Amino acid sequence: MNRRFVPSMLLAAAVAAAAAGAACSAGDAKAKEQAAAPPREVAAVAATEQPIARFIRATGSLMAEEQADVAAEIAGRVVSAPVERGTPVAQGAELVRLSPTETDAQLREAEANAAQIEARLGLTASSTFDVNAVPEVQNAKAGYDLAQAEFARIQSLLDQRVVSQSEYDQRRTQAELARQQYDAAKNGAAQQYQMLQAARARVALARKAVADTVVRAPFNGSVAQRLVSVGDYVNKGTKVVVVVRVNPLRVQLTVPEQFISAVGVGQPVNFEVDAYPGQQFTGTIKFVSPSLQADQRALTIEAIVPNPTGVLKPGLFATARIERAERTRGVVVPRDAVQVTAGTSHVFVVTGDHVEERIVTTGDAVGDLVEITKGLKAGERVATKNVAQLADGTKVS
Repeated sequence: MNRRFVPSMLLAAAVAAAAAGAACSAGDAKAKEQAAAPPREVAAVAATEQPIARFIRATGSLMAEEQADVAAEIAGRVVSAPVERGTPVAQGAELVRLSPTETDAQLREAEANAAQIEARLGLTASSTFDVNAVPEVQNAKAGYDLAQAEFARIQSLLDQRVVSQSEYDQRRTQAELARQQYDAAKNGAAQQYQMLQAARARVALARKAVADTVVRAPFNGSVAQRLVSVGDYVNKGTKVVVVVRVNPLRVQLTVPEQFISAVGVGQPVNFEVDAYPGQQFTGTIKFVSPSLQADQRALTIEAIVPNPTGVLKPGLFATARIERAERTRGVVVPRDAVQVTAGTSHVFVVTGDHVEERIVTTGDAVGDLVEITKGLKAGERVATKNVAQLADGTKVS
């Protein structure tokens, strides 16, 4: 060995020995201090094993139960818009009114045309059509009946050889002509009745156009947007108001692939939103997607959430828990027994007259209890009083 390194090695060894001695002295001092300190008063509770409800955690967003982009069904100029954003509306309530001048004139014209044909046919709006009751048909039938009677009389006279064959042929031709006129009158009446049907259909369309000058709410809800103002001209199909129903709401959640067999229609869902920290809301699963989202390998479900006061708003982010049907057993201790330091959970196990600090892994919360998944066995006693004042090896009473 090189003799130059001997003094250095001896010096390093001396320093290490001194440090070890100092550490031992500090440890001994701490042990002596703990031994000399009076015992801490604690409450010891035994860890127990019990069935624990398991939950699926999912995230999603709140959305309106119904949302409709209400559009104008006819063209016209807006003359009234009595609603604003946030206005509550009942089904059928007026949202926007268009000028009725043109539609009223079209309705009067259609009603006049229909009334003209009804008068020609001898009908009223409530009477049923009988082709033989039409005046023109009645006149043609009377002429046909007279011609038939004359022809029958001439035919009997011909058999008696009182009239000539030419006169008989003339009467027969007149009877045939009267029959044709009668048939033509019936056909004409039937055609006019079909024209009346078309005229009545135009009346119905004109009345609908008059009704459509008022755009109404399709369901009970609130106005999310009003997109037109008085004086605007809108075409057929122009969106004028957005109406949403916010009671109840829907919460749309994404469930990981491994849990899809554990969710179904009718299950309760508990969730929180950032707008109301610590407040729990409850819904019921009503819709389950028939397929997974290929990009996320996740299942989309929707729950119906009562919202009578309207505190929840569409678009809020939700963090939800869905209780699973099966329950497993786990070790639980009171929540006060668990201390968290720098993200690490630990408990103090009471052993004889002192405590032992134990690093643990926590699981689900069960009311005022916390599940311990690793680091503690059922039956071991943990301190639940003055826990913040304890350290590993502290004497307790």
